[in-house]
Amino acid sequence: MEMLVQFLSNTGYYLADYRHILMLVVGSIFLYLGTAKRYEPLLLIPIGFGVIVGNVPFFKGFGLGVYEQGSVLNYLYFGVRTGLYPSIVFLGLGAMTDFSSLLAKPRLMLLGAAAQMGIYFTLISALALGFLPKEAASIAIIGGADGPTSIFLTAKLAPHLIGPVAIAAYSYMALIPVIQPPIMRLLTTKEERRIRMTEPTREVTRKERLIFPIVGVVLCCFLAPASIPLLGTFFFGNFLKECGVTNRLAQTARTAIIDTATIFLGFEVGASTQGDVFLTAKSIGIFFLGAVAFSIATGSGVIFAKIMNFFTKEKINPLLGAAGVSAVPGSAREVHLMGLKADPSNYLLMHAMACNSSGVIGSAICAGILWSFMV
Repeated sequence: MEMLVQFLSNTGYYLADYRHILMLVVGSIFLYLGTAKRYEPLLLIPIGFGVIVGNVPFFKGFGLGVYEQGSVLNYLYFGVRTGLYPSIVFLGLGAMTDFSSLLAKPRLMLLGAAAQMGIYFTLISALALGFLPKEAASIAIIGGADGPTSIFLTAKLAPHLIGPVAIAAYSYMALIPVIQPPIMRLLTTKEERRIRMTEPTREVTRKERLIFPIVGVVLCCFLAPASIPLLGTFFFGNFLKECGVTNRLAQTARTAIIDTATIFLGFEVGASTQGDVFLTAKSIGIFFLGAVAFSIATGSGVIFAKIMNFFTKEKINPLLGAAGVSAVPGSAREVHLMGLKADPSNYLLMHAMACNSSGVIGSAICAGILWSFMV
């Protein structure tokens, strides 16, 4: 009987408290949204299952949890806390990205820059609420709507916040169909949403596509050297795609490599949300500020597009400003769908992807700048 009692006291059923139960519910919701609603399933399903695994209660010291030295989960977590997984993801993103539409209409790059305003507004708000500067910078980067970038910067500045920052960033990325449309409708008229974007007047040459990643890495990384781990791999992946002689490497980067990194990144981020570590007042504040950051980023992009229309003959559909956040390709797809609702023959996807890809570059530069200032 004594052995039976001892066995039962070692089970997760006995050790569980309300925090574990709450996080199990959160993990299940993520799995539901990813599976049933198809909200970013490649992100939410690994994270959701990781949340469930990470919230199975256990005795400390057995070498089981993410935060216990020598455990399997801790070894896999190495790629999160060092920024390894985000850099690999950026390599794959670069190998997927086609900059032709951006090179054909370079002014759309400004919308990617404008959408980063959410980062700096949130930085000020987080400091005002009492977060330490490094914590505030880690929270602010959520406004870029870029999960890997958020994880990378947080791992460098505030490793203890990786769990809540990553969950907030990926949650808002997955909830783009819920968050962005009301903001776009609020800030634009139906006539503005019907504005047609003219097709590029010229064809982007192979030489331009080949030179762009070289020029991009020099310009961006010289401006913010701390962005090298992200933008260095991003532009390298793009060069593999465009040079035409490394098709096998480019194919591997945009399939097997990025898929492997995404699996481990999502699962480990989810597993890091142990209820007894994750559920704190700071975590709640981070979720609130993350929503503010994402909303401001969306709104600032739309408003900037409207301002640009005052100074240019060729009008820009303001919806494209919402694609300036770097949630690839979710925000571009949502902008396209919103344009179709206003005018079923108005196709904005190509132009939205141009803003989207510039947003990826912009958020990585912002992360590099914040890192260099906070160290």
